[in-house]
Amino acid sequence: MELTADLIMPERTALIIVDVQNDYCHPEGALASAGNDVSAVKEMMPRLHGLIAAARAHDVPVIFIQTFHERATDSQVWVSRSGRGSLGVCRRGSWGAEFFEVTPLADEIVVNKHRYSAFINTRLDSVLRTLRIETLIMTGVSTNVCVESTARDGFMRDYHIVLAEDACASYSRAAHEMTVENMKGYFGVVSSAAEVEENWNIWSQSALQKIL
Repeated sequence: MELTADLIMPERTALIIVDVQNDYCHPEGALASAGNDVSAVKEMMPRLHGLIAAARAHDVPVIFIQTFHERATDSQVWVSRSGRGSLGVCRRGSWGAEFFEVTPLADEIVVNKHRYSAFINTRLDSVLRTLRIETLIMTGVSTNVCVESTARDGFMRDYHIVLAEDACASYSRAAHEMTVENMKGYFGVVSSAAEVEENWNIWSQSALQKIL
């Protein structure tokens, strides 16, 4: 499948922004402090900002995914996944859990999650069904973990998936590219942020011509 204006028509599409939070993105956040390379986040942020602005201009719903961890959701299995090293990441009410260089507007939707996928034990699917969304444009961090997990689950729930790969970031290029190949092969369309914006413009111009 290729990216087309019909696939991402604004009234049927949502822009999903996954885990753009201080602990995952900031040079002083938990992931960077643990030795992870967050330079790809800095590189992709201008494209993410451009995509957010374009979505708002075309009345595409922007949905922010925000991870919170707390004792109530720290199951034994979850805590064991990284030798307890993740216990300090995105704790509820912490600076690390706050958004990094993005700010939802007053009427935009924030979905809180406690696992990699934004569909697990959250209201995301209900929100999307209510909005009659058919296509999800995936952005955020990290490409190969929370973005990919959410994209896979979205595909399994019969949403079209578009990975805006240059508006995503991981902590290694190899990990990022693995997800890109997975998406291309099995789960959806891979595009650039600019291609998404271009197709929104095509759709808007077509809609305007029909009115005139």
